[in-house]
Amino acid sequence: MTTLNKTFFQQLLATDAGIASLALRIPVGIILLAHGAQKLFGAFGGYGLEGTGQWMASIGLEPGYLMALLAGSAEFFGGLALILGFLTRPAAVVAALTLLVAIVTVHLENGLFLSNNGYEFGLALLAASVSLIFAGAGSLSIDNIIAKRLASE
Repeated sequence: MTTLNKTFFQQLLATDAGIASLALRIPVGIILLAHGAQKLFGAFGGYGLEGTGQWMASIGLEPGYLMALLAGSAEFFGGLALILGFLTRPAAVVAALTLLVAIVTVHLENGLFLSNNGYEFGLALLAASVSLIFAGAGSLSIDNIIAKRLASE
């Protein structure tokens, strides 16, 4: 691995967040993974790729099937990455962008409150994701293990 690549990965994975990030990573990761499983596999009462794709097309996110695949993959695999603390910053960036699209295209017009299908839940997940972008995965993470190994080489 070249020095430039090693430095890039050290900075990407490094964190001084202690265990605080774990308190965000695990619940946010579980929520994202479950929502992704709804979109991709029809799990937990979801509609799967076909149904989600049709709905996305109906609200103007075209092509619907591709948008469902992208959003579902971002949520499912991003959620899994957050739970494991593996590539946390990239996963949090993808999650934040996905949540921003959901807020703007689906929930914003309904106001803040979840009871009206508003954006409060998406906003909370967005805030947690942005926090993880800055803080990193924390000490109890795969990222931290890799960063320490890279530093010791």
